[in-house]
Amino acid sequence: MSYTALYRKFRPDTFDEVKGQVPVVTTLRNQVKASRMSHAYLFCGTHGTGKTSVAKILAKAVNCESPADGNPCGECAMCQSIAAGTSMNVIEIDAASNNGVDNIREIVEEVRYSPTEGRYKVYIIDEVHMLSPGAFNALLKTLEEPPAYVIFILATTEAHKLPVTILSRCQRYDFSRITVEEITERLADLIQREGVTAEEKALRYIARASDGAMRDALSLLDRCIAFYPGETLTYDNVLEILGTVDTEVFGRLLRFVRTGDAGGAMRVLDETVMRGRDLAQFIVDFTWYLRNLLLAKSVEAPEEFLDIATEQMGEFLAEAEENEPETLVRYINVCSDLTNRIRYAGAKRVMIEVTFIRLCRPETETDYSALLDRVRHLEEQLANGVVVQQSAKEAPPAAQERKESEPKQEETAALPQALGEEIRAVAEKWSSIVSAASNPLKIYLQTARPSVDESGTKLLLVYRDEFDKSAMEQTAHLESLQGLIAKQTGKRVEIMPELAAKGRGNIAAYPDLSKLKEKVEIEYVD
Repeated sequence: MSYTALYRKFRPDTFDEVKGQVPVVTTLRNQVKASRMSHAYLFCGTHGTGKTSVAKILAKAVNCESPADGNPCGECAMCQSIAAGTSMNVIEIDAASNNGVDNIREIVEEVRYSPTEGRYKVYIIDEVHMLSPGAFNALLKTLEEPPAYVIFILATTEAHKLPVTILSRCQRYDFSRITVEEITERLADLIQREGVTAEEKALRYIARASDGAMRDALSLLDRCIAFYPGETLTYDNVLEILGTVDTEVFGRLLRFVRTGDAGGAMRVLDETVMRGRDLAQFIVDFTWYLRNLLLAKSVEAPEEFLDIATEQMGEFLAEAEENEPETLVRYINVCSDLTNRIRYAGAKRVMIEVTFIRLCRPETETDYSALLDRVRHLEEQLANGVVVQQSAKEAPPAAQERKESEPKQEETAALPQALGEEIRAVAEKWSSIVSAASNPLKIYLQTARPSVDESGTKLLLVYRDEFDKSAMEQTAHLESLQGLIAKQTGKRVEIMPELAAKGRGNIAAYPDLSKLKEKVEIEYVD
C-alpha cells in the first residue's frame, strides 16, 4: 500500500476536528442544524488554514443522512462517497486550470439538473480569484439565483482580486492563521497516533516555521520524521533538517552588529552558508529574533507574546535589555527591506553581506535612524576613553571644498573694505558667486536679491521668505559668503540679510537674476 502524506491522512472529517477556526465552524454548524443554508459562501484566508477541508465537511454535512449536532456522521453512504471523491453531488473545481468562460458555462448547464441522490449539489471552486473577467460574468446570474438544491463554495487566498459583484452575492468567512499553540497540540496528537516520539520544543519550532498554516506544519513534520525514521525527533534535528539557525547564532550576530565588528558578522554569515542554511530563511528568522527582542523591551509581561522556552526566557530578557528600541526598529526595517530585495536577487550572499556591513558601519548612511546608531557608537567610544577625531580625509567633500576655497576668517578681516561701486559690482556678478558656493549656502543665495544699502557700505540681501533670511543670518553662512566674495574681489564686504517689504518688487524684476536658477547647478546632498 502506498504511503499517504500526513496532511492528507489526517484531514479533518468533522467540524470538531478543525483547529483554529472556531467562529467559522460554529456558524456553519448552526446553519446546518437549523437548515438555514446560504446559496453561496466565500472562504478567504492564507494557504493551509482549512478552507477546502471545511468546504468538504460542509458538503458532507448538508447531504448526510443522519447528522449529529451539525456534524456529518461519516458512516452513511453519502458521507463515504463524498470522502472517497466519487459522489456526483460534490464537484470540486480548480479555477487556476479551469478559468475560462467555457468552463463556467459547463457549470451553469449542469446546475439545471437536480441531484440524483442527497439533497444538495455542492460546487467547490478553489482559487476562485484566478477566473477570467468573462468567467466571472458568466457565473454572476447563477451565483445570485441558483436552484434551491445548489450551494456554491468559493475559496481564495486573495479575496481583493474578486469583483465586487461576486463578493456581494456570497456569505464571506475569513479563516485566520492558526496559533502556534494549536498547531503544536495537533502535531503532538498526530505523532502519538503515528507511534513517533518528539520533543515538545521540536514540535513548537515546526509550528512556528509553518507561519499559521496547519498543512505546512504537517508537511514539515512529515519531512522531519522521514529523515530520522524510528528515532526521537529532537530540536537540533529539526534545525538541521529545515536549514534553520538556533537563537544563539542570532545573538552572536546581533552583538557583532551592535559593536560594529563587521569581521565577526561576516564569520557568522560564512558559518551559516557552510552549514547549508538557506540565507533567505536566515534573514526571515533573524528578523523574528529582532521582533522578539523589541517586544521584550517594549511591552509588559512579554512572556505572553514570545515563542521562547521558559528556561531560555531569563537569558533572552537580559539580551533585550542591552538593546535600545530605536536601534532594534532600524535593524528590523533594514532586514525586512532586505527580505524583499533578495527574493529575486542572483547574488543573495553579496547583498546580505553588504547590508550587514551597513549595519555595522552606520557612518556610511545618512538617514535619521542610522544617525542615532552613529551617536551611540560615539558615546560608547567616549565612555571607553577612545578619542574620536575626524580626519581631513574623512571630512565631507563639501566641507573640504569650503576649507580649500574659502579664505580663513582672519584673512578676510585683514582685507580692505569694499565700498559703493565695488559692492554694486559684486551684485552684478552674483550668479558667479552663487555657482562657487556649496550646499546648503547655495540654496539660500539663490533666493536672495543683492543690492547696495543706502549708506553704500553693505551688501544688502533681500529675501521674500523669513526662513531663508533667518538661515542666511547664521554666522557660518555669512562668513562663508564673505570668503567667496573675498576670493573673487580681494575685498571684504559687510553683508546684511533683510526681509522684502511689500511693493519693493521681486527677483524677476532684475534681468541678471531672473534666470538665476537656470544658470546655477544645484547639488543635493543625501
